[in-house]
Amino acid sequence: MKLVPSGATNNLRPLAAFDEHRGLLFSIAYRMLGSRADAEDMLQETFLRWQHASEVAVHDPRAFLVTVVTRLCINQLQSARVRREQYFGQWLPEPLFTQLTAEQPPIPGIDGSLSMAFLMLLERLTPVERAVFILREVFDYEYAEVAAMLGRSEASCRQTLKRAKQHVAEERQRFESSPQEHQRLLQEFLEATARGNMQGLLALLSKGVVLYTDGGGKATAVPNPIYGPDHVARFFLGARKKFVPEDVVRRFTEINGQPGIAVYHHDHVFGVLTIDVLEGQIRGIYIVRNPDKLQRLPSLSSAC
Repeated sequence: MKLVPSGATNNLRPLAAFDEHRGLLFSIAYRMLGSRADAEDMLQETFLRWQHASEVAVHDPRAFLVTVVTRLCINQLQSARVRREQYFGQWLPEPLFTQLTAEQPPIPGIDGSLSMAFLMLLERLTPVERAVFILREVFDYEYAEVAAMLGRSEASCRQTLKRAKQHVAEERQRFESSPQEHQRLLQEFLEATARGNMQGLLALLSKGVVLYTDGGGKATAVPNPIYGPDHVARFFLGARKKFVPEDVVRRFTEINGQPGIAVYHHDHVFGVLTIDVLEGQIRGIYIVRNPDKLQRLPSLSSAC
């Protein structure tokens, strides 16, 4: 029988309690920051604070941990906004492969609030508005709980949520399409692009379609959004060839909870593409090429 030193046993207790809520904490942090790397940093800092706090009695570990990670994310967003203002070209969230595999554990709370389009929508909010909106609307915390986590009054949180909803209300309807419709449009989009079918592409794109590409100054991408079906279609039929090698491999996968396309080159992720659907047409196209945002995604050989 192997004996565990008493000090080691004490260390295991806060770790076990933290691991129990790790998925929830990551889900909150990622939605707050739009970055897997930053979210993992916030979890690390939260754990360090939890280790110190666990030396005294904590009545509700879950509430304590959510409070800490949320407040850390609010502070992080302040500096993140400065970095994004200085970011080269269009900033997009760091993509996640959310399809369940043996290599990657499941991510709790996979729904429309995890999509690229929704995370981009949340960028309109202040850090506190974003926190209140995510805790209340996505994770269904009561106003009293949200107020306690943020150190604010319930009345203040209600007003903050009201403002946040006003900022995003006009666009939220776009997240109601089904995965089947997403998959169909994505398949037809890929086929029309491969065939050079201009009219087929135009039929798939809404009048208000916007293409966003994120290279971060480290990969070839269009620095500014491209607006309108004609310009977007021409990009994919012409200029796109300048950005993508001929020997890439494309695979359908689930990205941020929605059907998407992963493009591999020499076994590694070269880029990812997801779409945003409204009333049966493609409203937004999101391409991430920044290698810093792709390096944590599994390779083609491990994904197969």
